[in-house]
Amino acid sequence: MQELARRVIKGDIRGIAKAISLVEDGVETVKKEALIDSLYPHCGHAIIWGITGPPGAGKSSLLDRLIEQLRQDKQKVAVIAVDPSSPFTGGAILGDRLRMQKHAVDDAVFIRSMASRGHLGGVAGATGDAIKIFDAAGYDHIIIETIGVGQTEIEVMELSDIVLLVLVPGLGDEIQALKAGVMEIGDIFIINKKDHDGADRLRTEVEYVLSLKNGAENTTEHPITMTSATLNEGIAEAYSIIQSYYTTILKNGNLAKKRKNRIENELKHIALSKIKESVDKFLNIDDRLDSWVEDVFQKKVSPYKLLNKKINKFLQEIDWK
Repeated sequence: MQELARRVIKGDIRGIAKAISLVEDGVETVKKEALIDSLYPHCGHAIIWGITGPPGAGKSSLLDRLIEQLRQDKQKVAVIAVDPSSPFTGGAILGDRLRMQKHAVDDAVFIRSMASRGHLGGVAGATGDAIKIFDAAGYDHIIIETIGVGQTEIEVMELSDIVLLVLVPGLGDEIQALKAGVMEIGDIFIINKKDHDGADRLRTEVEYVLSLKNGAENTTEHPITMTSATLNEGIAEAYSIIQSYYTTILKNGNLAKKRKNRIENELKHIALSKIKESVDKFLNIDDRLDSWVEDVFQKKVSPYKLLNKKINKFLQEIDWK
């Protein structure tokens, strides 16, 4: 893994792709962990964006425009497009470059689709490792794009320094999205397709919801801006707002707080995943479960008593040093 890590750190495109496939597949855990161990000292420099919103909001088109702004500033950009997983192949349904085609020939832009496949942490865990790979490879901005705003997407957005929530008028479900708690994950609110009917009304509704969340005296905590990705309008302003917001959270300590919370959640998740894996092996559940079910069914023992006995034995044999 040292050789692969070296290639990633040098920014070798094929090495980066190979590393991401390794963490995405989730099969070779030891190799994956060795790779991340080697890369981790080189992480921490990239700014991580999340862009989410309901299907049809024009997220990919907007992201395409924002990448143009970043490239004008000579920034290296990695995009992780979190796509649904096929139940048959486990792969991402949408291709890496089906969207944002114009950037496919730009060596400073790396676009990769991600699916959950076999990763213990699901798509969020695989995405978190992919972020570390891109970060160590020297990308200045890592952008995570999700298809929708379900629970999985919310978990992925929690990996971001800044979350852009994209809304559009006329979908019919924008207000439902506001009521579903999605507003909690947004840092900057972008109303796309501002040339469509209802855009101003939607902005007013977003402002109202935010005023309830933040208090009437603090309605500027989360900026709202309007764009039309198709017409290339409002993009420079949105980009400026994102830059300003990042500077603000960097100075006021909220960025460090968010990143520490992210590390805390990652540590907890890794611990739980490894404990579950160890318990499964210790209890040899696949071989013994049928007999356990029969014992419980016959009322020979309660589920609690049976498992407490097994798990207590497991805990006694662990070396906690």
